Amino acid sequence: MNIGKVTDYFPTMDIIDSNIKDKLEKSYKNIINKKVLQADVLASLEKIDLDDEDFYNLLSDTASNFLDKMGKIAQDKRVRYFGNNVFLFSPLYIANYCENSCRYCGFREKSNIKRAKLNRNEIEDEMKALADTGIEEVLILTGESERFSSIDYIANACKLASKYFKTVGIEIYPANIKDYEKLREAGADFVTVFQESYNKKSYNYYHPYGHKRSFVYRIDTQERALMAGFRGVGFGALFGLNNPIEEAYKLGLHAKEVQRKYPHAEVSISLPRIRPTHGADKLDFCEIDDKKFFQIMLALRIFLPFASITLSTREDKDFRNLAIKYAATKISASVDTSIGHRSKRSKDEGDEQFEIADSRSCDDVIKDLKSFGMSPVFTDYINL
Repeated sequence: MNIGKVTDYFPTMDIIDSNIKDKLEKSYKNIINKKVLQADVLASLEKIDLDDEDFYNLLSDTASNFLDKMGKIAQDKRVRYFGNNVFLFSPLYIANYCENSCRYCGFREKSNIKRAKLNRNEIEDEMKALADTGIEEVLILTGESERFSSIDYIANACKLASKYFKTVGIEIYPANIKDYEKLREAGADFVTVFQESYNKKSYNYYHPYGHKRSFVYRIDTQERALMAGFRGVGFGALFGLNNPIEEAYKLGLHAKEVQRKYPHAEVSISLPRIRPTHGADKLDFCEIDDKKFFQIMLALRIFLPFASITLSTREDKDFRNLAIKYAATKISASVDTSIGHRSKRSKDEGDEQFEIADSRSCDDVIKDLKSFGMSPVFTDYINL
């Protein structure tokens, strides 16, 4: 299949007029064979506004020799546009049924895990328990199954969330514009969708069946959400599935192109690395070490100074504390990736999606942030 062709879509999927995905492919194809010299990296670091080639220079292995300089520039931009503020949120999983086959995921359809779907009262109990920790921004998650987690079901969860939280994000299966309109009307503010891998061959391998097979429908998700009136969208790649430089380059360009096309939109980038989980295939991943991962964060901060960068509890405490000093602006706290565990009142509890590496409570995260001069922020919105 060719990227962007109608045959890439399932019959019920919206097809929008967008050439952003083609721009990503063309840009990477034009630059992949470039030999980056030290002089190229230094020249890029002298610029105020970076173009796509500058971004590639900073992602290159050659740039790993200039992390100190990159760190200073990234930190300056972080402080200039975000101050010492660190935004806190927490995910809330309300169902873990899935109809996809992602080889790396504990929620995938073939996984022999305990499935659960919270009812309205159970969702509210979980939200009360989470709100009691002090969290004011929630990210509602489900497995990717419209059959078990319908748009109406998720919309009702968003309405409940609006009672307890000032900001409501959703991370669900990609949806059509009319569905996003319904979720927006129900109180959702942000949509986050991970492309997982921006390499078509890698993407097809890791997603052998299910609606997630549609690479092009997934990559257009942020645009459909913005067309439906959402004020912000999140992007992400799952590092470990493919060459990290390719993933980071296309991820950064994707966010930049969407923000250029929709200048009113708030843009957020998530940087998860693959984590152990039950029920997944035994695979040989493209491992990315801490140094390279940190370099990618610095490059993204310099390239997209206005974008929020989120680092989840897939990373441990020490790495997250380091990252937020230089590049990251948003972290999760009081995290539980299982279903119905917070309130202990659900009849059925479902297994978690992956193992977390940072289990700190919200209070512990706040204490640590303040210990090295950062300011925890629960929300910067006033809902009228």
